[in-house]
Amino acid sequence: MKKKGSVYLVGAGPGDAGLLTRRGAELIGRADVLIHDALINADLVKLAPKSAEIIFAGKRANQHAIPQEELNKLLIAHAKAGKTVVRLKGGDPYVFGRGGEEVEELVAAKIPFEVVPGVSSAVAVPNYAGIPLTHRAHASSYTVITGHEDPTKEEASVDWDHVAKGAGTKIILMGVNQIRKIAQLLVTHGSLATTPVAVVRWGTTGRQQTIEGNLGDIADLVDQTQFTAPAIIIVGSVVSLRSKLNWFEKRPFFGKRIVVTRTREQASNLCRELVERGADVIEIPTIKIVPPDNKEALKDALVALHEYDWIVFTSSNAVSTFFDYFFKGYVDIREMGRLRIAAVGSSTAAAVRELHLRVDVVPTQYVASKVAAAIHAIESLENLRVLLIRAEVANPELPAQLLELGAIVDDVACYKTVPETEDEDGVAARFLQEGADWVTFSSSSTAENFHARFPIPALVKKFPNLRFASIGPETSKTLERLGVKADVEAEPHTIDGLIKALERKMRP
Repeated sequence: MKKKGSVYLVGAGPGDAGLLTRRGAELIGRADVLIHDALINADLVKLAPKSAEIIFAGKRANQHAIPQEELNKLLIAHAKAGKTVVRLKGGDPYVFGRGGEEVEELVAAKIPFEVVPGVSSAVAVPNYAGIPLTHRAHASSYTVITGHEDPTKEEASVDWDHVAKGAGTKIILMGVNQIRKIAQLLVTHGSLATTPVAVVRWGTTGRQQTIEGNLGDIADLVDQTQFTAPAIIIVGSVVSLRSKLNWFEKRPFFGKRIVVTRTREQASNLCRELVERGADVIEIPTIKIVPPDNKEALKDALVALHEYDWIVFTSSNAVSTFFDYFFKGYVDIREMGRLRIAAVGSSTAAAVRELHLRVDVVPTQYVASKVAAAIHAIESLENLRVLLIRAEVANPELPAQLLELGAIVDDVACYKTVPETEDEDGVAARFLQEGADWVTFSSSSTAENFHARFPIPALVKKFPNLRFASIGPETSKTLERLGVKADVEAEPHTIDGLIKALERKMRP
């Protein structure tokens, strides 16, 4: 029997990925087809299964990648093919999102559907700008108005006389391009020209910007600052509370654009910490992890695991890829035998401990060259067999030191790094156009591959204020070889150390 498909209209919220509902995340996670709008946070698209078909609907003002009529047909066609279709819409599907029109088409085609509410920008953006929509001393109601009505209408349906004379806060969505006309309409119909106004663009994200004025001068301010969509307009005395209640824009990294160059799999922790501190994070992975060219040495090592005295992991990538192969051959972690384990760095050690394995050695300085001395401090390495698990191309210093101390070393690659050149989200193009404040490097390979894609001296010439953050001395040496000096270096040489180094540098 043919599987029956269904369509889920999911509100993605206003931009902050953390504002997605649990139900929305659950549905994205089991989508066969995900159709999303232009302003959706790219992190939400990553929640979809790797097997899902991703379709960009691309709605921005008058520029539609897929016309609404075709999009409706697309939803129906995929559902009739038995697929689970998630239509991911900015904000809430039923708040000026044309969700009602899409659902009408689904009903007519007898397609099962569900609508999952989202946090509307009308509520979230004023919050993130420090403006409460209601307040006992200012407003007991609020009105949400579209500033971008259906162009086929013969006349406007907004009763501006009622809006202007009505009490409470006014929120105008999609109206920044019409702000002069909107301000004039409100004043003409009875609002005071001195009524406070705020305009917020890219609300709830690290790109958020806010300008304040009143109905008499806000249009000029928008022109002077070249304030463009996506933005919302807030009109009312509650705007005056912003100076006291503004919380989001006071975060330590707010207004700073920071590039993260780690692999997509590794970037999440660093990105999350930076976003928590208010940064506008651009994720441009420069490397991706792939299998080594030759797996024979790894296979031999796995078969002979019981013959080794020590296993040394130099990165969390080494841990994850090694155990991926391990569990393809073994079903029991006890097949590791009585191996002692050394790990370079706290994050590598944490990856080992997640498997409920004890880490016997972590050097106090999180660099590979210190591992041999740390093991030797516990016991003599003379004639001990050491399995060194790391990338295919790696610094020869560590195996040389182990050999010098008398160890019998098998230097085995369980992965290799290759350049990441895709720009699915267009963030690399945005970086080249707008620049950034900081670029972070978590390894020498991220720096080298970043330089291969974006020659660093040329970047510095184009963006003189661009700064570079390094996770440790090896990465700093690589940057120096590439023609720049690291402006900060993590101490300790961890992601947490990198963030703390940035905090110290940005502290007023």
